[in-house]
Amino acid sequence: MTPPDDLVVHLARFAGALREQGVNVGLGDELDATTALTLIDVFDREEVRRTLLITFKIRPVDRATFDTMFDTFWSVSRAEGRHLRAVSGRFGSPTAPRVRAAGEVPAPGERISGGRRPSDEAHPGYAPDEVLRRKPFEECSDRDLAEMERLLARLKPRWAARRSRRLKPVRGRGLPDLRRSFRRAVATGGEMVRLAHRARTVDEPRVVVLCDTSGSMDVHVKFLLAFVLALKNVAKNTEVYAFNTSLIRLTPWLSPRRIARTIERLAVDLPDWSGGTRIGESLMEFTARHLPRVVSSRSIVVILSDGLDRGDTSLVASAMRLIRAKARRIIWLNPLAGDPRYQPTARAMEAAMPFIDRLAPAHNLESLERLLPELAM
Repeated sequence: MTPPDDLVVHLARFAGALREQGVNVGLGDELDATTALTLIDVFDREEVRRTLLITFKIRPVDRATFDTMFDTFWSVSRAEGRHLRAVSGRFGSPTAPRVRAAGEVPAPGERISGGRRPSDEAHPGYAPDEVLRRKPFEECSDRDLAEMERLLARLKPRWAARRSRRLKPVRGRGLPDLRRSFRRAVATGGEMVRLAHRARTVDEPRVVVLCDTSGSMDVHVKFLLAFVLALKNVAKNTEVYAFNTSLIRLTPWLSPRRIARTIERLAVDLPDWSGGTRIGESLMEFTARHLPRVVSSRSIVVILSDGLDRGDTSLVASAMRLIRAKARRIIWLNPLAGDPRYQPTARAMEAAMPFIDRLAPAHNLESLERLLPELAM
């Protein structure tokens, strides 16, 4: 039997096929995609699709072509004891699952993943972790929160690192550094004994989180902050703020201790916790007091809010315009967006939408985990 294709080879063929169809996919995009695929569940076909859409930077005009080619090229299968060879060591990637060619018949006993998964009731072997990842936060208990903390503790191996344009000297493989190589040759009488190399540095993601702690967000806050705490444990530069009728910096309050106890302490000590909300006033306070210090062209600003506001919504647009001018990206996570019928028609959301790079759901753990590749790019 022919051994299964290496994931990198299959990805390169897919990218080449897209280019033949007129879709602009660069070699750098292929490298980003290779790294991102090692950080997701590659047995989840739709997650692979989303990851490649992001890393290949597919334009809306090319989406139909991409979907057609994706359906032709990508179908994931799992057979016990059969895996792809490890992706090339230069990408630092772990062993990935086999990519089944289009039209290939699954082997007997193979479990095929992709499309909609069965529920835990219909499939006795369905993993409890997968059930928990898809469980809406409003249905979760304190016990579920403890289990989520366990899952979130595994974020670090899945966290992508963004490659900087800056180069630094390295030992081993990299780009040839001729200037340093010639300088070395001076010490050996002009003979270039060993070639010097440079490689791109790794930029740790810079994330700034603004979390709505008003009453309408009450059932979601502890789960969202558990996710934020996990991010902070991985990306040390993460800054966290809470807002309702005013703004407060939460970063010093967050610690590796159990998030439920931290939430209890915050609810007691912070003013107007689980009360009203004035999004515009709070965001303007952030721009006046913290924006120049914590947000730069390398920062991703994440706003966690349902967009339901009792304050002056005209201030929302003013604040978002100032944040947009400084940040690399703005992602707004809205628990209400987990409903497919949701439309951002609340006045605060309407005011913010022109300045948001992505509006995404935040109604369960799975929706939050999908953000990891975007937060690292």
